[in-house]
Formats: sequence, C-alpha cells, structure tokens
Amino acid sequence: MKYLLCFSHLSWNFVYQRPQHLLTRFSKHYQVFYFEEPKIGDSDRYIVNVQDGVYIVELLITRHDEAMNGKIRNLIDQLLKEYDIKNYVNWYYTPMALQFTDHLNPEKVIYDSMDELSAFRFAPPQLLELEEELFKKADVVFTGGNSLYQAKKNRHHNIHAMPSSIDKAHFGKARDVQQEPQDQKSIGYPRLGFFGVVDERFDIELLRDVSAQRPDWQFVIIGPIVKISPDDLPQAPNIHYLGPKTYTELPLYIANWDIALILFALNESTEFISPTKTPEYLAAGKPVISTAIKDVVYPYGNAGLVQIIDDSESFISAAEDIFADTERDHWLRTVDHFLENDSWDNTFSKMNSLINEIKMNQVEVTNTKKQINHV
Repeated sequence: MKYLLCFSHLSWNFVYQRPQHLLTRFSKHYQVFYFEEPKIGDSDRYIVNVQDGVYIVELLITRHDEAMNGKIRNLIDQLLKEYDIKNYVNWYYTPMALQFTDHLNPEKVIYDSMDELSAFRFAPPQLLELEEELFKKADVVFTGGNSLYQAKKNRHHNIHAMPSSIDKAHFGKARDVQQEPQDQKSIGYPRLGFFGVVDERFDIELLRDVSAQRPDWQFVIIGPIVKISPDDLPQAPNIHYLGPKTYTELPLYIANWDIALILFALNESTEFISPTKTPEYLAAGKPVISTAIKDVVYPYGNAGLVQIIDDSESFISAAEDIFADTERDHWLRTVDHFLENDSWDNTFSKMNSLINEIKMNQVEVTNTKKQINHV
C-alpha cells in the first residue's frame, strides 16, 4: 500500500475545487490522508472520516500556544502508528504545515502551489519564509496557473504549470437541465451569475455600480462569504445572495443563467489566481464576462471565449452585446474545441507521471553512486 499525506489550509467540505479533484484521483493509486488546518477543540485528538475514497483528518487541539506545534506533531505520529504508515509521500498546499511536519521522513515531497497565499488577507507573516523552506524540501512543485508559474519558476529546478481543469461532463449537464432550484425560481431575467468564495478578492464596487445602473438585471451570487463582512456587500432588490451550494448542485443553477461572471477585483490577492470557474462556466455553455485577471485574459480572453472588461461601462456594453447575440452556435463550437483536451483526468496523469519520475531519478542517482563506489 502506498500512502499520500496531504497537508492543506482548506477544509475538505468548504468548496469542491482543485484539491478534491486531484486527490480523489490520486486515491485510486495511494491511500490518501487529507489533513485539514488544525482547529481548537475540547481535547487534543484527531477525527478521521472517509469521503470519496479520501481519509479526511480533522486535527483538534485545546489552545493556540507555544506547545501547539508539538501537540500536532504528536497527533500526526499517533495516526501514522494507528494506520501503520511507514512509507509515504508528503503533499503540501500550505507551507505553514512545515511547522508541525518537519520531523517526518517522506519518500517524496510535493508542493502544489494553487494560490499566492502570502497575498491573501490575514496571511501569517512567516508564510514566505516557510515557503522558501518548502521549495528546498520539495522534489517537484506544481502551480495552479500560468501567471503563478511565471512568478515562481526560478525558485525550483522541477516546477511545472498545472492550471486547474474541468469536469466537462459535470458542468455540461447545465446545457440540458430543465429543473430550476427552488431558491432561484422566483428570480427574474436576465440573470447574471457568479459562484465561488466571496472574500477580499470579490469586486464589490463593480457589482454595486452595475446593479445600480441596470436595476432590471438580476445578479445571482452563490458561495460562502469569508474574511469580509456581509454588511460590506452591496444590497439591492436585484442582487440575490443564495449562499453556498454543493458541487453537485452548481449545474442546476448555472443552467438558468444568461451570463456567468468572474467578479474579481484587480489587487495583490488576485494577481496570480487562475479561476477554476472559467472553464467550468464555458463547459456549461454560458457566455462569460470577467475582469482582467491575467490567467483569464490569457488564454480565454485572447481566444475570444470570454469578454474581458475593466469597469462598469465596459461590463454593461459586453453584457448588452451578449444579450443581442442570437447566433451562439459558432462560439459554442469554438469553446468545445478549445476545451477538448482539458480535463482533470489529463491534469492528474501529467502530475502523476512527474511524481513517478522522481522515484526513477532517485534510483538512477543511487545506481550511479553504486557504480562509482564499485569502481
């Protein structure tokens, strides 16, 4: 049995995104343990639940103090002993986990840098220092997008851009869905929708301006609100916050939108993001309007698949052009051709091959050393 220990800053059931897509696929080749960010609990313990073939580990400690990292190390050691895990691969989504995993001795170390975490609100001050340490430990580094790859490519000898992909069959259901979710049913048309985490990256002012200028357009916002106050979000009769939805439910909502939105402000927290929702919206067959996020502009904007805007006026103009377009067949064929070879299965295969090559390279180095010693 091969084991993969993943240390993440995200709860497994928060939003279904890159870690879930990849690790459910890796779970067919490894027994995957997904360690969520430690939380305060009533005692020092861990809880293990199995979902989608992945062992989800909730780490609980009684309080944050100087002894915290030692307690977490002990919990991890207890789990390894309980499950008799001796040979394993370490997979990191956050460098912060090095604080309580530095005693481990994995066969390989993988860093999947899905975001520039140091630019996010409330990022710990030691994150950059720990990331530098993780770059030194890692055998291979993946980035969640091309702009992040460009920013980090000179920091590691074995780094690869692995932009987030799509489950085309899942989001493609939106093209044929007939039913309407109950909480969206009463909302009028036209509908412009967004799904994702609503946080400091969300362009609050753009939504405020456009919704005020076009009160007859209905804006549907789906997703959890974190790190910002709900009171800071614009409130209007034509803005509808429907809260978080499951991954399974998303196609049901998108199916009844006229336009899908990527509403991200241009700031330091969005400089290197690569929104997974871009290809998901397109797979659903929906026209997309986006702010000028680098990894959306290239390749989607440059290919004419997404309308790139920079203010409320260009947003309204782009939306009106989409509403007026009655011939979308050519655009949809172009979308399908563009996404033809894009899938999480393909992304997984590329990453898995690069991980397997590490072992091969290590064997080659070992054999070379043996030959030298023999001579």
